[in-house]
Amino acid sequence: MKKYSTYLFDFDYTLANSSQGIVICFRHVLEQHGFINPDNEAIKRTIGKTLEEAFNILTGITDSQTLATFRKEYVKEADIHMTSNTTLYPETLDVLNTLKLRHTKIGIISTKYRYRILELMNRHVPENFFNIIVGGEDVKTHKPSPEGLLHAIDQLSSSKEETLYIGDSTVDAQTAQAASVDFWGVLHGVTTREELAKYPNIGISPDLYALTL
Repeated sequence: MKKYSTYLFDFDYTLANSSQGIVICFRHVLEQHGFINPDNEAIKRTIGKTLEEAFNILTGITDSQTLATFRKEYVKEADIHMTSNTTLYPETLDVLNTLKLRHTKIGIISTKYRYRILELMNRHVPENFFNIIVGGEDVKTHKPSPEGLLHAIDQLSSSKEETLYIGDSTVDAQTAQAASVDFWGVLHGVTTREELAKYPNIGISPDLYALTL
């Protein structure tokens, strides 16, 4: 595959599997508000969306204040449960270290809060290992808006032509498309190859190892 100077990654279902922690937090909030036995697979399908969007999908509630309340309750639960219930994929560190050894720039663009990403990643990599991390609190408009991706490219003094965005979901594919950046799909999550293939992509693979070939 083409070699890029900058590799920017989604986080959930791309570098790490946080689905167990996410399900725990959503179930707690939903059940507290009378949504009994929420479907785990439905919860997992919302990974990558903002919390408000996810709660809207799962409950049908559209009131912004109620959704904001759900988000705050979720964050409190995530402070307790998320990091301990999140694991990196087996190849994640190998791939990231290989890319670093090739003197490429690497970063993360996610709807997840930046501090939450760092809470996990700082257990596995040195401080400032990533050239940039753009979390949900760092942008005004969330994916599939290209804001975070374009911000990272600008901050890294990279170019769109030299950048590859790697993600697991159609939202990630749409983000890359909106930014006019090459996209690589990884099949760690619940999105299928067929769903990702509907969007422009350089490749789709079952794991991240293809990035180092």
